[in-house]
This record gives sequence, structure tokens and C-alpha cells, in this order.
Amino acid sequence: MAKQNSPSLIQVVKQVAEQQHSQVTEIEKNKTVLFQLQAKFQELEKEKGSILLETRTTEREIYLQDDAIEMTKHHCENLEAEVRALYSENLKLRLDAEAVQEEFEMAFSRNNEYREKIKAHKHLFWETESKMPVMIELAKKKTVVQELKTKKEELMHDLQNPGGSVIKQVQEEIMLLQREIMTLKEFISNKTDLLDKERKIHAKLRKEIEVQNKRYDAILKRLHCQLNKLHSNKRQWHWNIQQLEKRAAELRKCLGVAALQSSM
Repeated sequence: MAKQNSPSLIQVVKQVAEQQHSQVTEIEKNKTVLFQLQAKFQELEKEKGSILLETRTTEREIYLQDDAIEMTKHHCENLEAEVRALYSENLKLRLDAEAVQEEFEMAFSRNNEYREKIKAHKHLFWETESKMPVMIELAKKKTVVQELKTKKEELMHDLQNPGGSVIKQVQEEIMLLQREIMTLKEFISNKTDLLDKERKIHAKLRKEIEVQNKRYDAILKRLHCQLNKLHSNKRQWHWNIQQLEKRAAELRKCLGVAALQSSM
């Protein structure tokens, strides 16, 4: 009986030892897994802290971006109001420019008509003057004066004769001719004064036309400068609005990413 129980006891002891060794091995494995889990837990805690810090930072950025969006929206509204005001001003300037252009064209047309009238008036004046009875009479008088000069020369020869009647007749004719010559000189002087007045009037009108042309040129230059400045400002505002729209799109994209991270 003792011999039969001995192998059984040895086997039991051996099994117990194997079980203890298995349990020790399992315990070591469990310790290793526990250490790994603790390390993983610490890493997760650190990651959690980082995520919380990043979340708070993101929330602050979102608040700041919300404020920036509100400010950008307000700025966009102000820019839209300025654009509307500038559009109204541009429309007004365009209407003013069209009115000035029409006024300039009307004035230019009137000036051309006036030049044509002056030209026609001059032509008619010289043509009429050449056909005036006074001028015809003046030509006749010149012919008469020439004839009288010839007659005077002939009479000078007659003066050598002692007869006094011829001298008296010649003197009377000379006096008559002198009066006629004085009359013609007065007529010529009056005509010259009239021509001088006409020249002065023409010169004055010419100066007024030049002043009006310079004034209209200055107005057109000023309007062109204002239109060029308005176009430049409009291009700058359009560029600013595009930049603001790009910034708003980027902020919306950031908000979408932040919302997605928060939901995860």
C-alpha cells in the first residue's frame, strides 16, 4: 500500500508545483499587462490633458474668431454702405459730366455759329462797302480831283495872263474842292472809327470764346480726374472685400473643423 501511494503523492506534488509555476507565470504576465495598462492609462491621462488644453485653446480661438467674424461682418456692412454711397456719387458725377458735356457741345455749336455769322458778316460788310454809293462817289471824287489837278496845271499857265477873273474862278473852285475834300476826310474818319469798333467787338468776343473754352477744358479735366480716382478706389474696395470674404471662408472652415473635433 505504501508503495502504491508514493507515486500518487509524487504526482500530486508535481502537479501542485506545476500549477504553482503556471500561476506564478500567469501572475507575472498579469503584472506585465497591468504595468502596460498603467502606462497606457498615464499616456491617456496626459493625452486627455493635452486634448482638454487644446479644446480650451480652440474654444478661445472660436470666441476670438466669432468676434472677428462679427467685426468683419460689421466692416463689410460699412463697406457695402460706402460702395452704395460711392455708386450714388459716381452716378451723380456721371450725370454731371453728361450735363457739362451737353453744355459744352451746345456752347461749341453756338461758337461755331457765331464764327460763321462773323465770317459772313465780314464778307457781306466788305462786299456792301465796295458797293456803297459813298465809296462809288469817293472813287468818282478821286477822278474829279485828278481832273481838277490837271485843270489846275492848265490854269497855272493861264495865270500868266493879266486877267483876274480866271484867278478868282480858280480860287473859288479850289475852295469848293477843299470843302469837298474835308467832307470826304470826315467821312473816311467816321468809317475808320466804325471799323475800329467792329474790330474791338470781334476781339472781345474772341477772348470770351477762349475763356469759355478754357473753362470747359478745366471742368472736363477735373471730372476725368474724379472718375479715375473713383475707379481706383472702387478697385481697392473690391480687392478688400475679396480678401475679407477669403478670411471669412477660412474662419468658417476652422469653425467646421473645431465643431468636428468637439463632436469626436
